[in-house]
Amino acid sequence: MLKIKKDCAYALIVPTSMGVRITPQDRQAVGSGTTYIMQATSAESNVVNIPASLGMRTSVLTTFVEGSPIADFIKADLRRRNVEYQGVSVPQGGPWGYRHQFNIADSGYGMRGPRVHNDRAGEVGRTLNVKDFDLKKLFGEEGVAILHLSGLIAALSPETSIFCRELAREAKKYGTLISFDLNFRASFWKWREAELKEIFKEIASLADILIGNEEDFQLALGIQGPEAGGKDLAGKIDGFKKMIEQVKRTYPNASVFATTLREVVNANAHVWGAILLDENTWHVAEPREIPVLDRIGGGDGFVGGMLYGILKKWEPEKWLQFGWATGALATTLLTDFACPADEDQVWSIWQGNARVKR
Repeated sequence: MLKIKKDCAYALIVPTSMGVRITPQDRQAVGSGTTYIMQATSAESNVVNIPASLGMRTSVLTTFVEGSPIADFIKADLRRRNVEYQGVSVPQGGPWGYRHQFNIADSGYGMRGPRVHNDRAGEVGRTLNVKDFDLKKLFGEEGVAILHLSGLIAALSPETSIFCRELAREAKKYGTLISFDLNFRASFWKWREAELKEIFKEIASLADILIGNEEDFQLALGIQGPEAGGKDLAGKIDGFKKMIEQVKRTYPNASVFATTLREVVNANAHVWGAILLDENTWHVAEPREIPVLDRIGGGDGFVGGMLYGILKKWEPEKWLQFGWATGALATTLLTDFACPADEDQVWSIWQGNARVKR
């Protein structure tokens, strides 16, 4: 059973490597579009954006390039989104030194799927170091209700892997809940498989909340994937349940397990669902079709909404429903993060109510 630590300064914190995403306007492809929209981005800041938008105090732990206008842009965007930030500024080291990563992506359209190109050479976030943060003050004196870790940042570099592991150890020591979204990426694991498996298994053993799809659990934790089910998502749910039950037996410290379910109809329409296991009780958001403007960030939106429901101490069924709806909300936006206006907007999405509100 999840026990949320009381009297915490922060509801949710995440370690992350901040960068920028540039997207062609009007759903054009990269190379065809000539005008781009730029936003500050990271998978982990997308998660905290949900509770931050709804009034909770959150923070990202990151690093910046000293004197960089991109760093200034990121800081300003986080402030606009009500997300605090902590971290040192690293000297650039000349024009071939450190910089913030660039994510170059289009949204796709119809049968043309989205394409994403990550340009991460010289990424300053790879230097994240536990020595640059006062973890005793953060977890022991100020207090954090939930620490959320992503496999993206945990696998980014040897330094960030150690950073995430030490954060998890310190959080556990002070009674902070740990959420771990495995987010396996093969390119990040290349030549580091043995090292990362050990670190991921340790973090998973400390986690209270485990999130991942079939590939995440198989490749990051070595859990057997779901058995073949029906042709559609609804027919595959029993297979996903059996996989998660195996994860639960392997990692008994965790009490909440969740995964999203997605089937791509085309770039403009997906079938979207989710399942959640709380202790021994299953909750299912049955897959249904949703319109999609830009799919990137839907999974992060789900996690942010689910964690918000946990922080609000709602019943577990509502954690899943709210997360499903904040994930669906994120796919209606050109940014890869969602900024819900209020809880009512999210519940209207869950209910399928798109009527105008005056």
